Amino acid sequence: MALSPESNEAFLREVDDALRQDQALDFWRRYGRLLIVAIVGGLAVFGGYLFWQNRQHKAAEREGEQLQVAYDDLAAGKLDASAKTLAELAQSKSDGYRAAALFSQADIALRKEDLKGAAKQFAAIAGDQSMAKPFRDLALIRQTMAEFDTLKPDVVVSRLRGLAAPGNPYFGSAGELVALAYLKQGRRDLAMRLYNQIAATESVPESLRQRAVQMGAVLDTGAAQSGGTAGNEKAKQQ
Repeated sequence: MALSPESNEAFLREVDDALRQDQALDFWRRYGRLLIVAIVGGLAVFGGYLFWQNRQHKAAEREGEQLQVAYDDLAAGKLDASAKTLAELAQSKSDGYRAAALFSQADIALRKEDLKGAAKQFAAIAGDQSMAKPFRDLALIRQTMAEFDTLKPDVVVSRLRGLAAPGNPYFGSAGELVALAYLKQGRRDLAMRLYNQIAATESVPESLRQRAVQMGAVLDTGAAQSGGTAGNEKAKQQ
């Protein structure tokens, strides 16, 4: 007996459903355990990540509190207590806290008027390739400040020339040191030009810009007086 179209369609649906069910059971028998392992493994990894993230957050909070204690001790003049806390933070896995601790250790050496010790510590930061470049650049400037009186002018210029350029974040501090080195070399024109650039750069701290304005004016006046004297001498000879 022939089936009606409706019965035929229902029959085909049942066959299709049975086939799909059979395929699903076959897939589960083959890969079910692997799926369970993958799901459990994924949940374990995700849980581990959340645990690690929580530990990192707590560690950052703890190190932040330690750094504040170290700064409070510094302000109170308790250099030894501060140094102990900073020594621990100098081993931090966080670049920010490690850099803050290392810079502070060098600053303690400066407070003790140990310029060589401070310069050595700044040099270590500057040469640490695991540190972010802004930290290394700042350390190089601080190292040069500590060593400035013992360095030859050309060493200062070659060391900081790349940082003493308009647009660099440390242009003001590096530029001032390079300008002073130019003066030691007798290159007043280069020094005056650099001071004028610093004075015209709005991103440079105001106190530094004011010093640059004063130095530029002094050098400009000196140049004018030298020019006038040379002109008078020439006139007398004529």
